[in-house]
Amino acid sequence: MTEPTPIEGSCVWHGAELAQRTDWIRTLDEIQRAEIRAALDGVRGRELFAFGRADFPLPKTAPLLASIREELENGTGIVRLRGIDVRNLSEDELRQMFWGIGCHLGTALYQNPIGEIMGEVRDESGLPSPSFIAEAPGGVKSSRASTRSSGMLRFHTDLCDVIALLCVRNASAGGVSKIASSAKIYNEIGRRRPDLLAVLMQDYWRARPRDSHADNVSRTYALPVFGIRGHRLTSQYSRTFVELAQQDSAVPRLTDAQNAALDLLALIAEEVCLEAPFEEGDVQLLNNNVTYHGRTAYEDDATTRQERLLFRLWLATPDSRALPPGFDVLWGDTAPGALRGGVMQPGSGRRSLRAHAEAI
Repeated sequence: MTEPTPIEGSCVWHGAELAQRTDWIRTLDEIQRAEIRAALDGVRGRELFAFGRADFPLPKTAPLLASIREELENGTGIVRLRGIDVRNLSEDELRQMFWGIGCHLGTALYQNPIGEIMGEVRDESGLPSPSFIAEAPGGVKSSRASTRSSGMLRFHTDLCDVIALLCVRNASAGGVSKIASSAKIYNEIGRRRPDLLAVLMQDYWRARPRDSHADNVSRTYALPVFGIRGHRLTSQYSRTFVELAQQDSAVPRLTDAQNAALDLLALIAEEVCLEAPFEEGDVQLLNNNVTYHGRTAYEDDATTRQERLLFRLWLATPDSRALPPGFDVLWGDTAPGALRGGVMQPGSGRRSLRAHAEAI
């Protein structure tokens, strides 16, 4: 079988090589930090999610944020933004600051069927029930709890153009972020096993999270792991949802070739990934079209309050790429710059806070 044409460009990288570079890391300077702090002062007393970009002005930081958007869509697909002062701000202040910065990068999407807008990544396996941290305009609540634990996470993508994670606190041990270039993985599979890359370019049946789809949308759907449009790659990958679909007797059984292809993808992801521990105050931003992410297991220490806490936003970005034909079955829209992704809300079908979306 002929080796497929490889993906080219800066989105193709090996973790060992990227670890030696700093061009994907941005650091706030004193002027930018002061501007962000002034914008935060301007929204004190405002309800979280009830203000937008115009209420959080960042004219001096705008060139930095524009360079971040460029790097995410047309560069490596990964940015670490450093320099947020997490130690001298309360958690509520940090939520408002993170939300304000996020409004300059894109439009926030719902992350689960109970209306979570800003997720919290922490070990909540011992909590008896979800607690709610805020209510968005229109009465939609944002939950800080779901089925979350300190275990490892396999490589996957999320249903948004860009995922943003703010590290408020690290765990006492572990919790190392792992990021892989899906374009690099695509090329490596094509070099080693072009027959299995061809399988990954064909449909895999997946399942949507329970209760996360509208009444007129099927819970199971078929979508390739890799798709290409205009020489640009898009990958949507979560083996968990492929495995979940196999619980439906109406879904075709995975073939040996399909399983072998997923095994090879996971193997290569481990080989080429970047292990990037968080520093407190880091914001990690990833383009889900060209990166996979996961993490190692972690341990908290309640006696010293060294307990992992990350805030998470899912963003639809205005400069996003066109998606391959057929990807609308999951994303909702394949047009470039579309307000797409997110989890549809039962009864409404909404994916985002549309009333508060602002053009960028």
